[in-house]
Amino acid sequence: MRKLVAEFVGTFVLVFGGCGSAVFSAAFPSVGIGLLGVSLAFGLTVLGCAYGLGHVSGCHLNPAVTFGLCAARRFAWKDLPGYVGVQVAGGIVAAGALVVLLKAQPLGYDPAVGGLAANGFGDHSPRHYGLGAGLLTEFILTFIFLTVILGATSKRAVVGFAGIPIGLTLTLVHLVGIPITNVSVNPARSTGPAIFVGGWALEQLWLFWLAPIAGAVAAGLLGAWLHEDDRVRT
Repeated sequence: MRKLVAEFVGTFVLVFGGCGSAVFSAAFPSVGIGLLGVSLAFGLTVLGCAYGLGHVSGCHLNPAVTFGLCAARRFAWKDLPGYVGVQVAGGIVAAGALVVLLKAQPLGYDPAVGGLAANGFGDHSPRHYGLGAGLLTEFILTFIFLTVILGATSKRAVVGFAGIPIGLTLTLVHLVGIPITNVSVNPARSTGPAIFVGGWALEQLWLFWLAPIAGAVAAGLLGAWLHEDDRVRT
């Protein structure tokens, strides 16, 4: 139960901090933090949670990460449903909290119009990238992210520093991916905003489950071979 609560809280922090930086920046251009600021916000939330919650649950905060760790034989498949369930719940609650705060503006806020930093492709991509580009981007960036996670948490890695390369890599992932899909690499992060935006966001949500999980599993299978000593009995 402690692990599940930690995953819920950590995913809440990730979505609230990362998506919050994007929507508040867009809502208040005079204090806008831009692409670099939003990218850093996502990276810093993971960095903080890695040190604050990593010793409790492993700090996955992301269904794709959990799938990747299972594929790498670092995590038991039987524990995956519980982790994914609370991660998605944390993302939805965080998105709901953002909507409540955004609606407190004098002019209010409509998620369906404002977008709530939802992920999308085609007309809903920041630079209008299509379906193929979205799939490939999410697959590659999640593969990169999981490859770093698996290496940084390997038994042969330097102890106590895993959160730093993981957080910095997530920042890099966002610097590359925001213009293409608003970048997901995390189905829970995508599901939270999509629930409140509805319409197109829910219709396109499948991509932000399929591509990140596929990229994570590919990285996990490679990681199982690269870091064979780290396998656990599942």
